[in-house]
Amino acid sequence: MLNWAITFFLIAIIAAFLGFGGVAGTAAGVGSLLLKVFIVLFIVGLLFRATRTA
Repeated sequence: MLNWAITFFLIAIIAAFLGFGGVAGTAAGVGSLLLKVFIVLFIVGLLFRATRTA
């Protein structure tokens, strides 16, 4: 999921550089959402692992 977030951020940067503002904004929004989902799932995974091994 982190790979997808990075990919969408790169698409946003390239689209913004080429002047496609709408595409850049959409790609940045999707990348931001995926990054937040990744962070939440990562923290939940760490918590479950910590409680299971303790």
